[in-house]
Amino acid sequence: MRVKRRERPASDGSPLSQQPWGSRAAMDKFRTLFQHFQSSSESVMNGICLLLAMVTVKLYSSFDFNCPCLARYNALYGLGLLFTPPIALFLCGLLANRQSVVMVEEWRRPAGHRRKDPGIIRYMCSSVLQRALAAPLVWILLALLDGKCFMCAFSSSVDPEKFLDFANMTPSQVQLFLAKVPCKEDELVRNSPARKAVSRYLRCLSQAIGWSLTLLLIVLAFLARCLRPCFDQTIFLQRRYWSNYVDLEQKLFDETCCEHARDFAHRCVLHFFASMQSEMRARGLRRDSACRGPEAPEKPEPPEGLDGGSGKAHLRAVSSQEQVDHLLSTWYSSKPPLDLTASSGLWGGGLSHRAPTVVPGTRASPHTDV
Repeated sequence: MRVKRRERPASDGSPLSQQPWGSRAAMDKFRTLFQHFQSSSESVMNGICLLLAMVTVKLYSSFDFNCPCLARYNALYGLGLLFTPPIALFLCGLLANRQSVVMVEEWRRPAGHRRKDPGIIRYMCSSVLQRALAAPLVWILLALLDGKCFMCAFSSSVDPEKFLDFANMTPSQVQLFLAKVPCKEDELVRNSPARKAVSRYLRCLSQAIGWSLTLLLIVLAFLARCLRPCFDQTIFLQRRYWSNYVDLEQKLFDETCCEHARDFAHRCVLHFFASMQSEMRARGLRRDSACRGPEAPEKPEPPEGLDGGSGKAHLRAVSSQEQVDHLLSTWYSSKPPLDLTASSGLWGGGLSHRAPTVVPGTRASPHTDV
């Protein structure tokens, strides 16, 4: 009795079929995660915020701190290193967050047919600031817990009366000695108990401020998370919805503009070559009319109208530069009201001489809030 051997399914030779199941599952999970980040702008902003915080930690850990140990420049260098990189990281966070540009555009645009809601702008501003302040706060906390910047900035400001080792020094010698405290390899303060005492005092003070600030931020975040459900969530949900709407509306408008620009350029190029071909054909008929016999009549060119079933009727209706400029200026100055049940006569007729222009989402009442 022969036992039949189970044959393995033949591989189609594709890279996916040759991959093991573990790597394929990992690729599926990565694809799902990438699609999630691509579809959710909030998740993208949180990811960028986390990335900036990680870059901040890496930058600070690889930075070589050297205090000038001069009475006039210690405070300037220490405070500059404590606050200048956070300002740069804050600006980078604002640049990386797309909602900051959308918020400024929404704040600066004319009211038009859609009344602006200041609450939405405040909500977007708070969301942008929360994400942009993450990396600067990480830098400041790391600098305070490390203590080098604080020691360099405030070593010359220490009260010498708190330490007994400065009793036999003149005021000028005390100031010079305090300025050399951050530089432990300097000959003036090397192996000096007074330098160790001042250094330990400043480092402990810096760490106390750093831990206090960390605890304060954690308490504020905890209170905000715990107390928010105690208030009415209706306004919060409305502002969150309309802030997401403004962002998505701008993205869809940019995509529609790109689609119309591509279609308009394609039609202009085709029209140019069609006109050149007809002109060359007309010149050839006049020149070779004596040598050639009668030719078949030319097929009429399809009219430059709307493509049936193409789904681009709202794009092809706008067919000149003046119409495009008028459409863009109308979009910026008035913005379509958010009422799809009202009549479309709000815009005062179409923008095209071939077909009436119907911009999607423009039929609305002028009293709708955003």
